[in-house]
Amino acid sequence: MRTQRALYSEKATVYTCELDRCSHCNEPLRTSYTSGFKTVQTMDEVLRIAQRMKWCINPGCGVAPVVWGSAQWRQIAPVSCTYGYDVIAQIGWLRQTMRQPFGEIHADLVGRLWISETQVRALYHYRYLPLLACHEQQQLERLKAVAERVGLLLTLDGLAPEGGEPQLWLVRELLSGITLRCGWMSRQDQAAFVNFLQPIADLGLRVAAVMSDKQRGLVPAVAKVFPGIPHAFCQTHYLDNAADPVAKADEAMKVSLRQGVRAEIGELIRQEKVEAEGVLTVTGVLPSPVKPQLPASQAAQPQGIEQERDLIVQDLHRRIRYLLTLKGRPPFRLAGLEMFERLTDVKNCLERLIAHQATPQLLELQLGLQTALQTAQADYTDLRQAANWLEHIADLLDPEGKTTRSGDQVRQNLFAYLETIKPTSQSNSRLRRFFRTIQRTTHSYAPGLFHCYDVPDLPRTNNDRESDFRDLNRRLLRTTGQKGLVRRIIQRDGAWELLPHPDTLPETIQALSHVTTCDFQKERQRIQQHRNRFRLHTRSARQSQAQLKRLEQQWAAIPADSS
Repeated sequence: MRTQRALYSEKATVYTCELDRCSHCNEPLRTSYTSGFKTVQTMDEVLRIAQRMKWCINPGCGVAPVVWGSAQWRQIAPVSCTYGYDVIAQIGWLRQTMRQPFGEIHADLVGRLWISETQVRALYHYRYLPLLACHEQQQLERLKAVAERVGLLLTLDGLAPEGGEPQLWLVRELLSGITLRCGWMSRQDQAAFVNFLQPIADLGLRVAAVMSDKQRGLVPAVAKVFPGIPHAFCQTHYLDNAADPVAKADEAMKVSLRQGVRAEIGELIRQEKVEAEGVLTVTGVLPSPVKPQLPASQAAQPQGIEQERDLIVQDLHRRIRYLLTLKGRPPFRLAGLEMFERLTDVKNCLERLIAHQATPQLLELQLGLQTALQTAQADYTDLRQAANWLEHIADLLDPEGKTTRSGDQVRQNLFAYLETIKPTSQSNSRLRRFFRTIQRTTHSYAPGLFHCYDVPDLPRTNNDRESDFRDLNRRLLRTTGQKGLVRRIIQRDGAWELLPHPDTLPETIQALSHVTTCDFQKERQRIQQHRNRFRLHTRSARQSQAQLKRLEQQWAAIPADSS
């Protein structure tokens, strides 16, 4: 049998309960007993520690049966844990702030203390994350201070579920950054949102405003839980929805224009002068040769002039090939419009080159581009008109560089602009469809689109909450290297992973070491209950068969229904 590794400390320390009198009845406390020693590894040394407990001598005291321990002893390491809070905080810091995989964290720690990679994982998931959640729960007094001073600004957002799994939702107070609720919802209807938000309303704190996307079940739920409170909608999502048919038509035009360009000049722009057929730049032991630069005297010779022309034509080929790869980012980065306009710039450049000196290659390029662009001209004209509408609407909503306006003023300006562009939209069916979508979306979002101009510090968008999810995805991808594993981690630990941590490592150690044992045990149980949902999520045939066998045994142990 493998011999267990023994750790030794040069000295043993006994911490005595710091209280002299009972906090309930003010009677003296008497020493009850001294606990056994336990060995604790910290980042700096190995400790052997024990604590001398006390109890109240007054038999009539309401807390007389309670035994009081030492606060110093409790702040070295969690109960039933042989690693100090500094070790646990270091693991969490390296994982979340430095974005290191568990293997790298283990390599960093193994030179300073005895620990395995499995222990590193366990300390992170079952010690650090619940301790971090307990620290966030201690922010209630700070939250009350914000509510009394200016009122709470609540921002809500959810992360789209994967494969029918529950959706992860986050409620954070904007000014303080405190996370009020973060967890999973199996449904996104009004009743589910009411149940999710009601504990916040039950605190009785003043809420100044709520910011969220415009989910169907969320809107009536917020109105019910926070009656009379301004519910602001994200302006970015408003513009995205208003631009949806424009973005789809732009994508279709981009595909059609790209196919047209390739059909006209595809073979021409794919030509590239290379060292050998199919080979471009090569490095390594046998690299491709470096072509010497021609001196100015040789460049003026016929051979040098021809080479210069070829280089210019190659650059134009590469520019066109690049433009055919553009991707859009609605509502304003519309790839089809950008592709058409940039290809038009290339066509105009070709015309100027041809006016100076025409060559067969330039003429073929210019004619091919002109033919492809003419085919897409009608689509471009309509899309450019609709894109101009959206850009003007975005400018109307943007307060930057404008005098301070109330929500009613911005509302009047926006609806007045819609009336202005309505006659233009009647020129053809496509513009009418674009305008109707913009108009319908504006009326739908109007109840929550203008609160940000009247409520101080209320943002115009909910992008910060979405960036929380993006940052979490990037961090988990960096530490795991697998997209599939990132999705599984978010389902298992996403609510705890989204919690903010203190700004520095010493602050983190301080925060974790002041968590009470009772709160920590409750959070550990909360994590365990959630992770139990994934007991059967395994790809191992052997493990899954064993799990199914245990389920059969549990089922067989249930008494048969007598009826």
